[in-house]
Amino acid sequence: MKNINACIFVVTEVQFLFVGCASAQTKGNEEKPNILVLIAEDISPELGCYGNEYATTPNIDRMAERGMVYDLALATAPISAPSRSALVSGLYATSLGTQHLRSEIPFPKKMKTLPQLLRENGYFTSNRDKTDYNFDPEGIWDRQTSEYASWRHRSNGQPFYCFINVGPSHEGTVNNLENYKHFVKDLPAELFHDPAKVPLPPYYPDSPKIREIWAHYYDILTVLDRNVGMVLDSLKADGLMDETIIFFIADHGFGMPRYKRWLYKTGLHVPMVVCVPDKYEHLVPDFSQGGHDARLVSFIDLPATWLNLSGAEVPEYFEGKPIMGPNSYPGRGYAFGARDRADDMFEMSRVVTDGRYFYVRHYMPHLPYIQPGFIFSDEKEAFKELRRLHLNGETDAEQEKLWNKKPVEELYDWRTDPQELNNLAGDPAYGTIKNRLKSELHDWMVKTRDLGLLPEAEYMIRSEGSTPFEYARESGDYQPRKILEVAEMVGVAKEEELLEKLNDKDSGVRYWAVIGLMQLDNLNKSAKGALTNLLDDSSPSVQIAAAETLCYNVFSSEAIETLGRWLFDDRPWVALQAARSILLIGEVARPLIPMMYKKLEMLYGDPASSRKFKDFNYSSFTGWAIEWALKELGENIQVN
Repeated sequence: MKNINACIFVVTEVQFLFVGCASAQTKGNEEKPNILVLIAEDISPELGCYGNEYATTPNIDRMAERGMVYDLALATAPISAPSRSALVSGLYATSLGTQHLRSEIPFPKKMKTLPQLLRENGYFTSNRDKTDYNFDPEGIWDRQTSEYASWRHRSNGQPFYCFINVGPSHEGTVNNLENYKHFVKDLPAELFHDPAKVPLPPYYPDSPKIREIWAHYYDILTVLDRNVGMVLDSLKADGLMDETIIFFIADHGFGMPRYKRWLYKTGLHVPMVVCVPDKYEHLVPDFSQGGHDARLVSFIDLPATWLNLSGAEVPEYFEGKPIMGPNSYPGRGYAFGARDRADDMFEMSRVVTDGRYFYVRHYMPHLPYIQPGFIFSDEKEAFKELRRLHLNGETDAEQEKLWNKKPVEELYDWRTDPQELNNLAGDPAYGTIKNRLKSELHDWMVKTRDLGLLPEAEYMIRSEGSTPFEYARESGDYQPRKILEVAEMVGVAKEEELLEKLNDKDSGVRYWAVIGLMQLDNLNKSAKGALTNLLDDSSPSVQIAAAETLCYNVFSSEAIETLGRWLFDDRPWVALQAARSILLIGEVARPLIPMMYKKLEMLYGDPASSRKFKDFNYSSFTGWAIEWALKELGENIQVN
């Protein structure tokens, strides 16, 4: 599998040297617009055209002046790979099984991705730099490149669809001082932002370091904007501005704590600016130059929209509907989002919004917002400073939520509480609204056959020889409604109710019954006995979850042995789940220290290589979990 990271060019002037290219469409393609997608990593809509006066983004703002600004565009996930998976496939990541960052999921052979479908419709397709779809991108693009103006490689007059990662706004730039300095080294002094004037969100304490980090982010937005300007000037110089519909979007919110990875508006709300030339305005009847569109927009609709604009048929298996083009629909009543495993940190939360009210259901509320581990470590400057302020008692109640366990449910009114500070889920006055959204979320998870209802290892095992998507729809074995009924018991059901589910024939039901028991303190003797029996369950995921739950309640040598055994399983998804459970149980994992070192030796790569682990995927994630567990057990080990 390939995960191609962005190579970003910092520019000091917006200028180009040009090569020859066709500037007009051939007769057969003259009604097909070119489609240019400029996608930024890790940014929220805090730009000049969205009313942020602190931001310096003149090129994007000029796009907005001659285009349309979408005020409520939402990604489908608050982290890159599952979000990008939806943009290239037309399917929710939770439908494909690509919701975990990162993973290696087989893509159904009988289905085609967006660029493949556009190619069949006569388009030249290209992607600049980053792919990151959680499935193999090999061969789906006509051209995979690091060039900004890749349309120049198309045949004479051929329409193009170019997906250009414009960078350099990834969290790794802002949260690492040396990376930041590299990208701003040619930025004129007058374009740097004054930390004293930075608008701080309420989730952050006010400290000089916090202000500096946020000011750096706005500096990077300026660099990003200049890269956008390079592409637009190149398009103009090639005589293609009047032939091209341009989208500027981001994959998810800011690469900062309480934004990226957090399933809130801060993680999902992204910019979307669309420019439509005069000759194609008939394809976007609601287009108003310089206007704002307040409709709720989900990024699941963009692949269908791009196909529709090209004149191609939208496949029935696409889960979005076109919002532009000849067969567009007026808009959606609800948008959905999901958060699952990120690197080695397991998670399972889902969200639905009607554009005003925002409902979140956490299926693993026992896990805190900031879990222990490398991804949330002091390697990232924002986390380091927030941790310092937290430990020094310099945070208020709102800022302390970053460190707390999650509530089972959250409900926010964006109209009166745009920053999501007041959780209304427990307020009886909002019961009807909550239940309506809860029902919509339930139905969506069942309809889309949400694979997150099974542990990753479980659906990978069940779908062996096929794909997770096909397994969920064609095997007849997957029962999302039945499993969801038990998952919705997590955090609310009593012990005896959960114990009744432990003997169900479906391992998914048994798994969620165990997760429900994991939320409870002081399990009784019968629950501990039932969990001990599950150490021989047919499902590795159920065994691992039962062992972890036992270790929170009683010392069990059988549970420890179970975790150690699965740590060495050849299936990386199984070993990763075991490694994470070993980290979370803390001190009781001490007997496994020798086994952890042995497993690390198996995960490390060639000593001569610059890469510590065999791959930046399951080997790294499992290795990070083990190294962090050893570190917390007092071992002298470097985690990186």
